[in-house]
Amino acid sequence: MRPLPATGAGLPLSDTPLTRTVPPGADPGRIDVWAAANGLVPSRAQAQRLIEAELLTVNGQTVKSNHRLHPGDVVSANIPKPEPLELTPEDIPLDIVFEDAHLAVINKPPGMVVHPAPGNWEGTLVHALLHHLKGLSGIGGRERPGIVHRLDRDTSGLLVVAKTDQAHQHLSAQLKRREMGRRYQALTAGIPKPAQGTINLAIGRDRKDRKRISPHSDQTRHAVTHYRTLEPFPHPTASAALVELKLETGRTHQIRVHLTHQKTPVLGDPVYGAKRAHPAGLTVPRLMLHAARLTLIHPVSGEKMTFEAPLPDDFVTLLNTLRERSA
Repeated sequence: MRPLPATGAGLPLSDTPLTRTVPPGADPGRIDVWAAANGLVPSRAQAQRLIEAELLTVNGQTVKSNHRLHPGDVVSANIPKPEPLELTPEDIPLDIVFEDAHLAVINKPPGMVVHPAPGNWEGTLVHALLHHLKGLSGIGGRERPGIVHRLDRDTSGLLVVAKTDQAHQHLSAQLKRREMGRRYQALTAGIPKPAQGTINLAIGRDRKDRKRISPHSDQTRHAVTHYRTLEPFPHPTASAALVELKLETGRTHQIRVHLTHQKTPVLGDPVYGAKRAHPAGLTVPRLMLHAARLTLIHPVSGEKMTFEAPLPDDFVTLLNTLRERSA
């Protein structure tokens, strides 16, 4: 997200500030940490940006990022509205699985970047959302309006988008409390052993290569992935498997790093899979990872909602090839 102005003056702000009250008996600590942990903003970094712009306050007063909260303090975030004029809406086809006044669930195709970033200033999911949807939450900032969570460019499947700040706040809190269920399917190079289990491996930015995620980091974060093998595809030189994965945490590249650690990288993974991700004799078009199932609690009705997305065509084609090869 681009830096906010020195103060929030002149910015188009949300109609109703988001608020949280520190509960009695709590030891909340710093405001930036507490605001992110309690779903007021998506991240500590954004909390700090809002504090610098005098848009995140305590009891109506501006504070610094290291301000320590106390029970009974009322913390308010005045979220700037997205500024879509800097991003041109693009009429890119979207598979909108569900939409109401508060949120939308999108089945993202492989190859689509979620939000603008260096090297990808056009053709992103955000550009498509600005064309197809009326209203997006401003919490994600100018480049990420409505974006609650992301998928890698080549990962297909389901993600939820917030259309109001209140919905964004609620959905972000669900993610942090691990109440949002996310199940993926992957084609792996090799067959997991054991056939099902839990990968509990803390990961973070690799200390030697900041573009990679690994357990060899100076700032690892707790990460847990549950997996089970749905179909094994034995082969004399290049076995594979269809694997279902359930995220308990949602770290960057978590599934890809965890499966590589288990010596069964995702097929088509150019970063973590090395040569094993592209076995000889197989055409692997991309990272073979699909967000197949999403469960969330509606931020207004409180209804538990579950959505499913079928495997895309390229995934099915490779899956059938693996079945035929191992028959």
